[in-house]
Amino acid sequence: LASRLTGFKHLSHPTAAILLQAPILAQREHATLEWTEPIGRLHTHLTALRDLGIRVDIRGQSINLSAQRWHNRDIVLTETSVTATALVCMLAAVMGEETIIYNAASEPHLRSLQQVLVKMGARFDGIGSNLLHVYGCLDDSLRGVEHTILPGHIEITSMAAIAAMLPGHVTIENVIPTDLRIIQKVYARLGINLIYVDNTMIISEQGILSVSRRDEDVDVEIDTAPWPGFPSDLVAITTVAATQAHGTTLIHEKLFNNRLLFVDKLKAMGAQVVLADPHRAVTIGPTPLRGEYIDTPDVRIGLALLGAALVAEGESMIDRAELIERNFEGVIQKLINLGAQITVEDV
Repeated sequence: LASRLTGFKHLSHPTAAILLQAPILAQREHATLEWTEPIGRLHTHLTALRDLGIRVDIRGQSINLSAQRWHNRDIVLTETSVTATALVCMLAAVMGEETIIYNAASEPHLRSLQQVLVKMGARFDGIGSNLLHVYGCLDDSLRGVEHTILPGHIEITSMAAIAAMLPGHVTIENVIPTDLRIIQKVYARLGINLIYVDNTMIISEQGILSVSRRDEDVDVEIDTAPWPGFPSDLVAITTVAATQAHGTTLIHEKLFNNRLLFVDKLKAMGAQVVLADPHRAVTIGPTPLRGEYIDTPDVRIGLALLGAALVAEGESMIDRAELIERNFEGVIQKLINLGAQITVEDV
């Protein structure tokens, strides 16, 4: 693929467009990205590319990249970005003789990427950590391999939260419990108890959540943090779960400015939730939710809003629901198979 392409236009998934610059640069040493979103969102990625010695020329919404192979680079990512870390890892594996990456993201799927690059012939020290030392294959000797993709820890725990808020008994197979330890601890404070039997997760019938908390946990605070902290990608479904849990919960989104703006949609459904500022939301539960029209969910909050709709009394309509499966392919059918009453309408 990379040997036949030099740039992308109108690629439906922005993250895919960014990541595919790496194989194109490795093959062509030049790539063009037509970026339809604000250029500022790429600051971390473009800074990392410049630090690797890659020339970045921005003209309007067009980003032209020119790369040369390097012997030694030592860079610090300006934030622990998953996409930026993946981009740099791929480039370092094929274009750099030796590359040191500080402040790298360390999520499970990045560990999987690093492992497959090792199978292909690159060498990584510090796999799964925030400090990576990469020895690349400058002689283009990366080889084809077979690799099994890790289960998605965000999808697994999002589905677990939805299951915990509803009657029934759900098992989720092919789970790696060690990747879910911090999530399991945070969920337990909301009354979501995750039980494992080998690599199978069991969510027993809980309905409306309740938990006997310690005295210091009467008011629960949940903070997001770079991995291995509690993931920002779960802040939406956790907020929905907090509307059904007993007590007051403070959700503190420390990483991004706009991840909590969706709470207005929950308020329209009857939730008692106050957005204190762009980073903090206070939720009082349990609160019954009612069906509502929900417009244009962001790709990161769509599954959470679908969970809220399943908890709510009555019918809800979610517009642009195709965005949900951009991040979680086939998740709607999985919920239908579990007994959820969901109708997908083509518009």
